[in-house]
This record gives sequence, structure tokens and C-alpha cells, in this order.
Amino acid sequence: MKRIVLTGGGTAGHVTPNMALIPVLKEKGYDIHYIGSYEGIEKKLIEEMDIPYHGIATGKLRRYLSMKNLTDPFRVIKGLGEAKKLIKELKPDVVFSKGGFVAVPVVLAAKKEHVPCIIHESDMTPGLANKIAIPKASKICCNFPETLDKLPDGKAVVTGTPIRKELFEGDSAKAMAFCGFSELRPTLLIIGGSTGSVRVNEAIWSCLDKITEKYNVIHLCGKDKTNKDKPNTEKYVQFEYIKSELADLLSLADVVVSRAGANAICELLALRKPAVLIPLSLEASRGDQILNAKSFEKSGYSKLLMEEDVNDSSLLEAINEVYENREKYIDNMKKAHETDAITKIVELIEEVS
Repeated sequence: MKRIVLTGGGTAGHVTPNMALIPVLKEKGYDIHYIGSYEGIEKKLIEEMDIPYHGIATGKLRRYLSMKNLTDPFRVIKGLGEAKKLIKELKPDVVFSKGGFVAVPVVLAAKKEHVPCIIHESDMTPGLANKIAIPKASKICCNFPETLDKLPDGKAVVTGTPIRKELFEGDSAKAMAFCGFSELRPTLLIIGGSTGSVRVNEAIWSCLDKITEKYNVIHLCGKDKTNKDKPNTEKYVQFEYIKSELADLLSLADVVVSRAGANAICELLALRKPAVLIPLSLEASRGDQILNAKSFEKSGYSKLLMEEDVNDSSLLEAINEVYENREKYIDNMKKAHETDAITKIVELIEEVS
């Protein structure tokens, strides 16, 4: 039995593609272990799948001034030591990294122990964590053909993003019951990412009365970001985060308002869900989500609304525009070139292990 170590964390987008690979890797007979942070979102998600989980210290390499820049390098050094110890103990045949800063020590440790490593870059351009990891990788998977020009020749393969099988098995009737909606109306799903978006949340709440005149609204606010002054009704429900019911909610949704993380928007594309994409601003990111959203808008899959332009009127206008033209968006998504990302990535894993 071959052993594989999966790694990646910090946000749901660095975990869910790994979760999509796990059932197929099990079928192939791999002994699967996961290395993530001590208390990141990946810990709960992976432990619920009964996969052995190993936590390490992690720190973020920030491009902006922060007091944590003084302490996080020590966490990175500690995490590297812990990753080296785990790789020596587990003796994996291969490592697969979905990215995030927790993955960097694991990739570096794997290289030092001569363990082949495959990494996945979701965005149009590699982030800092993957820039550090790329020289140590045997193969690099990516979503966009444009990304190949930014990666080493001979290493990079366009695979697309692994999509969890259960997302295609949603039941809209179950979603209606779960949300307590009594009337079948157009449904709007707001997904601000696993940590939520204050800007998007506030814009939704400020025009909620107008939105609920037409739509049933499912609002995923992010951890600790729900609004106690906006109680659930027969037209509006809010949750911090959803896991097992997400497929049902997506099945019910006619329009989605979402951040533009690559994994999230690739899931929307696969499910043919018209969306208003609100990428993280340049103040809060390196601009990768903006590039992702512009690419999707150019392809006719979604509408782009820049975060600095978000207010109650612009958001409501964008939602209505996408809903009224939803069939056009769906037709464009049907023409998209699809890849079986899971099969391609598993084949690469088998090739190098």
C-alpha cells in the first residue's frame, strides 16, 4: 500500500480540492494522511472524513506591515521542524499540496527527504507560498492555460480544479426545508468565503428588504459574522458556514454572489451557476481574485463587481441583471471546456509515487 500526504489550509479553498481527491485515492488503495495547521479550518473538515490528521505550527509571510511579521518567522521555523519530523515518521511515497502557507514547510521537508511532491496552483498567477514551493515540486497542476507561461517548462500541467462529487448531488427540495422557505421563489445564495466578507455582508443587509421582495435569500456570512439584528424569516436565512448542506443550497440557487477564489468559481462553473463575483480588493490581496473574476466575466460566465464599487444599489442592480440574463450565462458555461481534474491529478500522483 502506497502512502500519500495531503497538505493545504488556511481557507476552505485550500482544503476542498484535497477532499475531492480523497475518495478516489482510497479506491486506489492509498494510505492517506493530512498535514495542516493546529486549528485551521482544514482540521475539522479532514477529521470529519476519518483521515489521520497531523498539525504543525504555521506563520504567514505578509507583504504589509504587521507586528505578526516579527513572530511568524519563528512559527515557520517551528513548523518546518515539525514537518521534517512527520515526513521522516510517515515515509510517504508522494506529497500533494493544495497550497497555503501551512503547505510550504511540508513541501520543503518532502524535498529534503527525497519524496516527490505535486502542487496545485488555482489562480491565474502563483501566490507567494507556491512561488516558494514550485522549485521543489515534481509536477505543478494549474487551472488556467495562461498560468503555464508563469511556471517551469516540463513541470506544469493544466488539470483544472478537483470538484467534490457530492456537489453535483444536491437536492433543492431538501434546501427549501432546511432553510424554512415556504414559497418557491428565485433564490439568491451569498457566499463570502470561509471567513466571510464584511463589505458584502453589510451591502446585503442594507438592501435586504428590497432583495427579499423578489428573492429567497441564503446568506453564508462567515465565522462570527452573522447579524443578530437580522433574524431568519421565511425569505431570509443566515449561517456562519455550511458544509454537508452546501450541495442542496447550490442546487436551489438561481444566482450566487461570491468572492472570486479560483476553487469557488470553478465549482460554480461546473454547476452552471450564474454569479456576481466580488473579488478581494488590492488592499487585502495580491490581486489574484481580480484576475480570476475578469477572466470569468470575459468568458461570459459571471458579472464582475469590484469591492470598492459595492453598495446596496450597485449590488442589487448586479444581482437583478444576472438573474434576468441567467440563461445566457448558463449557455456560455455549457460551452466551457471541461477537464476531469480528479482523474488527471490522480494519474500524476500514480506516475511520480
